Amino acid sequence: MNGDTSTNLKHTAMANFQEIQGAKRVLLVNDMCGYGKVALAAMIPIVTHAGHVTYNMPTCVVSNNLELGKFSLLDTTDHIRRTIAVYDELGFRFDAISTGFIVNQTQAKMISEYCQRKAEEGAMIFVDPIMGDEGRLYNGVEEPTIVCMRELVRIADVIVPNYTEAAYLTGMPYKENITTSEAHELIDALRKIGSKSVIVTSAMVNGNTEVIGYDVKENEYFTLPYSVVPVRLPGTGDMFSAVLVSEVLNGKSLRNATQRAMDVVRNLVIKYKDTPEKCYGIPIEECLDMI
Repeated sequence: MNGDTSTNLKHTAMANFQEIQGAKRVLLVNDMCGYGKVALAAMIPIVTHAGHVTYNMPTCVVSNNLELGKFSLLDTTDHIRRTIAVYDELGFRFDAISTGFIVNQTQAKMISEYCQRKAEEGAMIFVDPIMGDEGRLYNGVEEPTIVCMRELVRIADVIVPNYTEAAYLTGMPYKENITTSEAHELIDALRKIGSKSVIVTSAMVNGNTEVIGYDVKENEYFTLPYSVVPVRLPGTGDMFSAVLVSEVLNGKSLRNATQRAMDVVRNLVIKYKDTPEKCYGIPIEECLDMI
């Protein structure tokens, strides 16, 4: 591609940006699932509904969500490499990048390097280190994934692990119940890896289910209790992240954005807790008015 063509492409891209002036530009990096409202299928409608412009970079294409136990997965590492090159030629800039499921260490390195470059241009980096829950790793997630996720945590503005993922990332023991002091130690250990702000979901603290966090801007820890709705619907973590990113970009404090994300997900789960096809998750397009 010659210099004139490259310049024209960048001018075209910037002209498109001017047409959506005022909207935030969000790059979503996650898997694309053929069945189930999870990952990109769950996040894109929410972030778009919040008034932002979405771009997506699939880390893999999966036949169905992993809850079903059997799946086919297409690794898109080469596609990501080519996509980053095209985005660079087009001069794409983002207000935020949100990352989710990462397939391998090569992807993690490419994505973390790209996020670092975009952070230097002003993008906020949100990382959901998707690996496991309830004390164990998800189907298809291997130990090397932990190393991959630490690469992303290292350059993040905000990370959103659940308690299981936080324990794996830090090497701290998984416990059924932790104290407030242990909760702060866990957050501090995550911050030592590199993340500026931290939100840990699904933690049992002093016998209560809580979301625990640290906001670097306010230099404060915070705790947000909640009651568990006894049903499992895939994709709720992705929806939580999508609401969180959207609310932060719309000017909410981290604490308030977290509370809003908690409230939205809880209301969605209550609405669909009796759905017969639970493996599909929440049909998010049907209830955007709840967000």
